[in-house]
Amino acid sequence: MPELAEVEHFRRRWAVAVGERIRTVSVHRNARVFRACDVAALVEDLPGRRLLSSEAAGKQMLFGFSGGAWLGIHLGMTGSLEFVNPDATATATATDTATATAPAPAPADRHDHLVLETPSGRLVFRDPRLFGRIRFDRGRGAPAWWLAIPPPLTSDEFMLADLGTFLDRRAKSPLKAVLLMQERFPGVGNWMADEILWRAELHPARQAGSLDLPERRRLYRWLRWVCRESMRVVAPSFADPPASWLFRHRWSDGGLCPRTGHALVRETIGGRTTCWSPGRQPSPRKLVKKSTSRG
Repeated sequence: MPELAEVEHFRRRWAVAVGERIRTVSVHRNARVFRACDVAALVEDLPGRRLLSSEAAGKQMLFGFSGGAWLGIHLGMTGSLEFVNPDATATATATDTATATAPAPAPADRHDHLVLETPSGRLVFRDPRLFGRIRFDRGRGAPAWWLAIPPPLTSDEFMLADLGTFLDRRAKSPLKAVLLMQERFPGVGNWMADEILWRAELHPARQAGSLDLPERRRLYRWLRWVCRESMRVVAPSFADPPASWLFRHRWSDGGLCPRTGHALVRETIGGRTTCWSPGRQPSPRKLVKKSTSRG
């Protein structure tokens, strides 16, 4: 599933059309991605409107159009955004001022569920497995669901105290499951959670409420670092992080920890495939035994 930096990368693909008018809208009307969308309003209202803005927050994207129209996109597991320019020599100026035409037929590709035609090309939402979601709202300001997304984890609005409060509220849940909760950690997905815990030297099965203050500080530090660096490294070109990251070694059995050189472990924790390094991330059972022996 696309995570923070991947979502930003796909947002930028559509951002190239900011300032252009939508000529036609093509949809697969019965596709599951429209389960939270008024498809008729989307098809009828967008032609003729100008794309004014594009934003990403966590795993969500919002595209703003003239006249107070808002298109929200969640990529799900296999969704992607593409900009297709079939004729780079086309004259955009004349087409841009043309009156909007009737909606185009359904997209030819069965996985392309939404296509917005602009003077310079086509903005395509593609989703083979249909776990993504498209929303359409109208209003002077951004829709309520967008405003409810928590602030970025790299911002000054996210503080150590916020992290601690959330961990305590889910004290008995495994850390891996807690980091995937979008209501507090927007944009963090499976690989990012593993990367954060590996760098913080915390086992993914640790109960969230068991962390002491130094451990919470480590988690807070690396949570923000991984978010910031993934945006810097991955977002521009969809490049993989360097080999010094867990990312490059976690995807298949037999991977080695880039810090210790020992074998990584892959198991299901919190319902998700999880990778960690036993040499860096001591298991909760070992911590309990160590604490008991000291007592």
